[in-house]
Amino acid sequence: MYVVYAMRIDLNADVGESFGAYTIGQDPILLQHITSANVACGFHAGDPGVMRATVALAKQYRVAIGAHPGFADLVGFGRRELRATPREVEDLVVYQIGALAAVAAAQGERLQHVKPHGALFNMAARDRALADAIARAIAAVDRSLVLFGLAGSELVTAGGRACLRTASEVFADRAYAPDATLVPRHASGAVIHDAAFVVERAVRMASEHAVTAIDGSLINMQVDTICVHGDTPGAADLAARIREALTRAGVAVKAIRDL
Repeated sequence: MYVVYAMRIDLNADVGESFGAYTIGQDPILLQHITSANVACGFHAGDPGVMRATVALAKQYRVAIGAHPGFADLVGFGRRELRATPREVEDLVVYQIGALAAVAAAQGERLQHVKPHGALFNMAARDRALADAIARAIAAVDRSLVLFGLAGSELVTAGGRACLRTASEVFADRAYAPDATLVPRHASGAVIHDAAFVVERAVRMASEHAVTAIDGSLINMQVDTICVHGDTPGAADLAARIREALTRAGVAVKAIRDL
């Protein structure tokens, strides 16, 4: 008997964000429940050993691997907006993709995608010049890589201009402004901590391609992949609950490469 799924979605998470003696996240468990892994490349988090170990875990659990480049800001975890020219952004993205691609190749793996991290992701979502710089960097390294960007953002549009495949990303645990941007983390209610509500939003995002903004308005959007933040307490359990709920709702959870 074959089950036919009318809907399909990728479930991604930010992983590999430990550094040296400091452990962040629940990667060994979390990677068992997601389909795509955004691996930190040593700038905002991660180091060569952590990158190697994270790629090995992703390979073990058959999770697609992606580069997660960010600003060189370990203290701020890459979540502080830094002034950078488009050329500087292009260079740092090329550098970080190359580093992770080499780590993956050493283990017989290839990268599936690139997803900018934190402040770089948010800045590129609204700044065309930075978005184009990221798209150029990816295209220069490997045009087969998929660009993950905030649904409806400049980043997704830039990927199209660069003739890259793109995946529109949504966040079940983040509040949305009426213009479909994420509410800044420093604002009250920006991060949703009610796990049951997060699971409910994830299912709605996948099945209805919509989310309710903070003012109560309905935002319709393209939805290709849903993110679970790896540094969120209980991220592994949350990812497991989201995947189970999606499956119950008739949504096939698969990596972007398999969609």
